[in-house]
Amino acid sequence: MWLGILGLASVNGAIRDLLVAPQLGDTIARALSTVVLCLAILLVAWLTIRWIRPTTLRAALGVGGWWLGLTLAFELLIGHYVLHKPWATLLEDYNIAQGRIWMAVLITTLLAPLWAAQRRGLLG
Repeated sequence: MWLGILGLASVNGAIRDLLVAPQLGDTIARALSTVVLCLAILLVAWLTIRWIRPTTLRAALGVGGWWLGLTLAFELLIGHYVLHKPWATLLEDYNIAQGRIWMAVLITTLLAPLWAAQRRGLLG
């Protein structure tokens, strides 16, 4: 499921950079992109949670924890060691004072499986 989220995030980022940012500016484009990605993550969780089938709060948070860990590993490790982006550049998205709300994606990623499992009545 996380690979699906990665694919959606990649398409979302490409649309942001190629189409939205030139029209609205980088800050607004990133905020809009963040909201869209959060909604996409919630949709993936909603559509797949019955297949994942966590039956406890801990299991649902465990799924979210894996998704979050994979996201951070990809974002930071691949970004730095494969794409050769400086750490400072990678960490810019975490600066809320500059209007960056990327943390919302991370929080959504962690909590989406729990939210979907609760809404689908899977937790005991």
